[in-house]
Amino acid sequence: MFADVLVIGSGISGLSYALKVSQQSPDAKIVIVTKSDEDESNTKYAQGGLAVVTDFDNDSFNKHVEDTLRAGDGLCDREVVEMVVREGPVRFKEIVDWGARFDVNDMGTYDLGMEGGHTQHRIVHHKDITGYEIERALLAAVNNSPNITLLSHHYVVDLITEHHLGDEVFDESNITCYGAYVLDIFSKSIKKYTAKITLMATGGVGHVYKNTTNPIIATGDGIGLASRAKAKVSDMAFIQFHPTALYSPLDGNLFLISEAVRGFGAKLRTMDGQPFMHLYDEREELASRDIVARAIDDTMKRTGSEYVGLDCRHLNQEEFMKHFPNIYERCRVEGYNLFQELIPVVPAQHYLCGGIEVDMDGQSSIHNMFAVGECTRTGLHGANRLASNSLLEAMVYAHNAAMKTVQYLKQNNFNMQQLNSIPEWDDSQAQVMDEMVVLSFLRKELQALMSDLVGIVRSNERLKLALIREKDIFTSVKEIYNFSVVSPQLSELRNLSSVAHLIITQSIAQTENRGAFFNKDLVPKN
Repeated sequence: MFADVLVIGSGISGLSYALKVSQQSPDAKIVIVTKSDEDESNTKYAQGGLAVVTDFDNDSFNKHVEDTLRAGDGLCDREVVEMVVREGPVRFKEIVDWGARFDVNDMGTYDLGMEGGHTQHRIVHHKDITGYEIERALLAAVNNSPNITLLSHHYVVDLITEHHLGDEVFDESNITCYGAYVLDIFSKSIKKYTAKITLMATGGVGHVYKNTTNPIIATGDGIGLASRAKAKVSDMAFIQFHPTALYSPLDGNLFLISEAVRGFGAKLRTMDGQPFMHLYDEREELASRDIVARAIDDTMKRTGSEYVGLDCRHLNQEEFMKHFPNIYERCRVEGYNLFQELIPVVPAQHYLCGGIEVDMDGQSSIHNMFAVGECTRTGLHGANRLASNSLLEAMVYAHNAAMKTVQYLKQNNFNMQQLNSIPEWDDSQAQVMDEMVVLSFLRKELQALMSDLVGIVRSNERLKLALIREKDIFTSVKEIYNFSVVSPQLSELRNLSSVAHLIITQSIAQTENRGAFFNKDLVPKN
């Protein structure tokens, strides 16, 4: 299989990038591969909305920039923040032109929400399923593009670089991507997909932890693949935990209670009804997510409770139902009437602020490989993402990466000899695993150590122990991989192990508490 452009992932980043390249280069062959259904992505589950300046009477680019910098706790790249915020309205209009619908008020202007860390109402949304609506519109546009092929249930096993060309010696600081080896999950065959340009748009790392708001596909595949190919990966210590996921006694994918619900006026309380956020921040429920998550974590530890309560009982029921119908319905199905009782909520892993290092065009340190979205470190989020800035980042960087890709395709300076000399995948000496329970055990063990030792609050002792335990798991996974036929379960565990190692080692190297990172043994920064 050959493509001019290979896109890995089918969220807002991958789909909008593919559409842009398709429009600018109609003769280019574009292939999108995604490991689950075509609409399964982190984008689909983005409830709150998209942060973008549309009300210039009350809001401004400068206000959005300052809110982003404040949330990032001094580690944002200001030039990147300025670029993303100022390009936001144009990129947002393109999403609307592709058919995405956003709620308007009685005056016919966008019904803007407020979320933690923002000083103005600037969140455009489609009820409480904004990401789902964006995904729907982009998929419709992609399916109408004749030069885009979207292959669901295709899992990327490895990026193709000089490692696969038989070179005994090559410069690891000067690596080129030539596509990927891709597993067709249904046929169980691995094929080489060569490409002039490869885009990584694989989303987050949620399932390296026991509890996350991310869908089951979020196993850090892009970061695992890129790090093994020697791409630069940074800021992995900054894991954002969403303060309010609906509590469940079972581990796994927890239902998100959007930040916008607190922006709408919901209050956090202990389960006996006592407020507590005023003890931690003057902004109370509208403080940035890292502060709210740590406040809830501390309150749970002090009270011995498995959760705290979200109080919506005082809110206007009609307006709430208009804005958050799906949240209301999910709570009802779980047995809670949020207008009559406190809703039990807990923090859960939600977003990764670091990832594959990219420049302002989305170019990674590997030649001909771009990366966009949650799998990247752009400099926008710094130590902590401002609520709803992620969809904005995805739109802007997908555009920039697409324009750079079009430029590269026009220049056509690709080493076709290398592309044509890539070997087929060879697993002739591999054995089929007869006991998948080993992979399940190792995955649960990895998730447990990350949740217990590398969670919201960390310590030097916990991190040292986590590194020892993770190395044991990493060694076991590597040994299994070396002699086994590759399966999605094995590949996911391999990537989760790589991601866990990056999070732990970069957490150990982090010398001060910033944003989403908190080590109780470090001296507070000035």
